[in-house]
Amino acid sequence: MRNPFRSEGEMLRFLVAVIVGVALVVLGAWINTWVGVVVAVLAAGALVWWLMQEPVPGTAEPTPRLSSATPAGMHRVLVVAAPGTSSVSVGDRVTDVVVIVPALASKLEAATGAVDDRRAEAEQTALSLTRTLARDGRNVRGEVGADDPVLAVEDALRTFGADEVLVVGDEATAENIRARVAVPVRRA
Repeated sequence: MRNPFRSEGEMLRFLVAVIVGVALVVLGAWINTWVGVVVAVLAAGALVWWLMQEPVPGTAEPTPRLSSATPAGMHRVLVVAAPGTSSVSVGDRVTDVVVIVPALASKLEAATGAVDDRRAEAEQTALSLTRTLARDGRNVRGEVGADDPVLAVEDALRTFGADEVLVVGDEATAENIRARVAVPVRRA
């Protein structure tokens, strides 16, 4: 759910407007019940009008593309692998690798919260790929990501400045990630 307020100041103005509106309704009701009803209708209408005039943050803006930076002399790769992936080749010039394995759960599993088995499978895959990639002397870290591979990549890029994203999976996943990040994305 998006917060409709862009700042604390905007939220404070809204709160003050609501308090003033309630005070006017109480004052009107104290004078006469029908005056209170009229003031309540006018206050509610004014509040709705005011909210309709304010744009909701993020609705008109395109989805931002995430970018990352890498120190000179390093080549960092973010690997996105499906649970059960047994191996991946990242290349010889890679110095740092982060392996993200999304905990892919069905809609029923996600709705019921029965995702422990999927997380365990993702953890095993991340551990296995981390051990395999670390044999060549690279800095490797493995993580279980969000159940949406695109979201998992966005989360990882916030803390790991990758030069490229390597997707071990289908082309549709790679295309979805390409649409949301600024770093190069390729399939393994």
